[in-house]
Amino acid sequence: MTLKSAYFPVTEAENPRTSNLSSLSSLEIIELMNDEDALVAAAVRGVLPDIAKAIDEIVERLRNDGRLFYIGTGTSGRLGILDASECPPTFGVSADLVQAVIAGGYEACYRAVEASEDDAEAGASDLESRGFSSRDALVGIAASGRTPYTVGAVEHARRAGAIAIALTCAPDSPITMAAEISIVPVVGPEVIAGSTRLKAGTAQKLVLNMLSTATMVRLGYVTGNRMTNVLTRNAKLRARAINILMAENDLAPAAAEQALESAEGDLPVALVMSKTGCTVEEARQTLGETNRVVSAAIDKLLHKQLT
Repeated sequence: MTLKSAYFPVTEAENPRTSNLSSLSSLEIIELMNDEDALVAAAVRGVLPDIAKAIDEIVERLRNDGRLFYIGTGTSGRLGILDASECPPTFGVSADLVQAVIAGGYEACYRAVEASEDDAEAGASDLESRGFSSRDALVGIAASGRTPYTVGAVEHARRAGAIAIALTCAPDSPITMAAEISIVPVVGPEVIAGSTRLKAGTAQKLVLNMLSTATMVRLGYVTGNRMTNVLTRNAKLRARAINILMAENDLAPAAAEQALESAEGDLPVALVMSKTGCTVEEARQTLGETNRVVSAAIDKLLHKQLT
């Protein structure tokens, strides 16, 4: 695949509002940056229907044993890794459910590996190595919309019959032409021309927050606005779990702590036990049958008790 050399994305343009940046004081620099950052949320709001459409498609795949993949290079790839890595501790899901792929592999997480982004075949190959299939969903993240590695991965996803989503800040770019759904918050030129870790990166982070959060809410891993599947891996998270038990089941602090202890620190198990009066084994088994969706497990056990 050859990208047109004449294509020049808005993310590479010079920003006339910051042309004198190098002569400004520290306060003046960050005032300009803050003014530019204020444009980002409005740009994201303008593409909310596209984000919602992508979420609906992702939810459908994940409900049918599919997975969500993020893929990108540089800052875009690292943002995908950040979002994917937060899903297991926040929502209690398997690390396989939301995966991130970055050009250059693990090394690119902490140092720049720029040359890897020019390999259009590598994106497809990296997806194949994860067993990517038509059941899965792919979000290709590329601020400029022209990165060969990411565009190649999106094209591969389309050929495989998967849902292929583009997240870029450049309209009418190669990745938008390759994808089935395009999310394009146009934030304009950066404070430093071409430094897409700035406004473009912020926009991408906001969109990724929405994609993963709304997907997990739709799948049932949040009750109200509470992280009812949070993993209690440290003191702070254990305290949060106790507070959730108190709020969800109207328990006193000591009773909530005892409920969590009885469930061996597993908040979903504790919630199901407290709501239904079942045993630890029954709670675990039923949660396993319902993909660890707490509300579904409770409904199933209560229905069983009534019949």
